[in-house]
Amino acid sequence: MIIRCDNCSVSLQLDESKIPGGNFTVRCPRCQNMIRVQKGAKGHGSSTVQHLEANKPAPAVEDGTRQFAAKESEFQINSALRSLLSALKTENMILSVDDDKSEKPRRVLLCVGQKREEIAKKLSEAGYKVYIAQKPAQANERLREGKTEVVIFSPDFAAEFGGAAILQQKANAMYSSERRRLFLVSLEDGGTTMNAHEAFLRNLNLIVNTNDIPQLPLILNRALRDFNDLYHYLNKALGHEAI
Repeated sequence: MIIRCDNCSVSLQLDESKIPGGNFTVRCPRCQNMIRVQKGAKGHGSSTVQHLEANKPAPAVEDGTRQFAAKESEFQINSALRSLLSALKTENMILSVDDDKSEKPRRVLLCVGQKREEIAKKLSEAGYKVYIAQKPAQANERLREGKTEVVIFSPDFAAEFGGAAILQQKANAMYSSERRRLFLVSLEDGGTTMNAHEAFLRNLNLIVNTNDIPQLPLILNRALRDFNDLYHYLNKALGHEAI
């Protein structure tokens, strides 16, 4: 039997004689991800990623696409102008540079079950570029591009494939330099919004109670501002842009 890891996409060949009778999990030797294998009626197994079209990333929500593109273009132009003005500075020349930077447009990967349409609409209206994943493999392919800064997930995301657990496991397996470039948000019925201590213990950046979804853009903006303030000098030293 051949399966494929939904985290690193490596193909694994399993000995048919050693495969259990029902559904089972196997650890990927490359990335240590736990692969859940479901058996069909004929006894053939398939990993999470094989339930999807090959290597298809989570699609973007159409709402707000044009506004996001305009905002992204404006941000890039302003960044280029600031860099040019800084380069032209000399000891005998002082140029006035506007320190009020335009807000960076952000991409959000939404890995949510029942409330995904409501959340996607609110975030799109707030200027975010939103991608919606149906399964963990779609989320993984979108993250592989390296352009998504924020991931919002909930316990009911692709529960049959262990979706929330896979995302949390992926975050836990990241190197610290990678993890700092990803803002992980857990949306929960029983969570306490902006509980920093609980989020820290669970390797999250933010917890949001589902009752606070109407204020999600405001909460997210505030949390991201605090996060960027925390890593301001480190990002500056490494030459990284804030999330």
